[in-house]
Formats: sequence, C-alpha cells, structure tokens
Amino acid sequence: QLQASGGGLVQAGGSLRLSCAASGRTFSSYGMGWFRQAPGKEREFVAAISWNGGRTSYVDSVKGRFTISRDNAKNTGYLQMDSLKPEDTAVYYCAAGGYPNPSAYWGQGTQVTVSS
Repeated sequence: QLQASGGGLVQAGGSLRLSCAASGRTFSSYGMGWFRQAPGKEREFVAAISWNGGRTSYVDSVKGRFTISRDNAKNTGYLQMDSLKPEDTAVYYCAAGGYPNPSAYWGQGTQVTVSS
C-alpha cells in the first residue's frame, strides 16, 4: 500500500515536498515513481528512482526543478518540487515497480495547485 501526502496550494515560484509512505510490501526491492494528471489530460510520468536510489529519471519539463529521492529505512519516497509553475498543477500519484517505469502498484493521489 502506498500513501501519498504533502500536496497543497502554493504560489508560482514556491516549493512543496511530496511524500509516499509504503507498507505491506518490500519497498526497498522496487523502483518508485511519481506521475501526475492535470484536469482534462492523461496521466503523465514525472520522475522515477531505482530501488537503491542509484538511478533517477525525469520528464524534461521538471528537470532542474524537481528532485526524487527515497529513504528505504523509512519505507518512504519523496518528490521535492521547487520553482513551481502553474502548469505543474495536477493530482500527483506515487507508484512502485520496475525502474524506469515503476507503475505496478499505485497509491492515491495528492492535489498540487500552483497559483500564478
């Protein structure tokens, strides 16, 4: 089970940190990722991290602004989002599975709203 949290309302240029707490499975065995879905759009990949944190990947639109990380001792993954833009507004989902497309297991979403 994956539980995402940390979403909210922030002004453009601001920051948020999303968390994804895992339970019930061996979190450290899986890659982890973040996806997002904006209103009227399809869900899209945002970032992924391998099981040990050694590899990461990002969609081009967030490179240099977002940082994915994980703490296997806490069974938790993170997405640090800086320099947020209105176009980052979406429901963000965490997922786990094989890197670089960790989409086998899904958590519920957390809303991120960036105001201009």
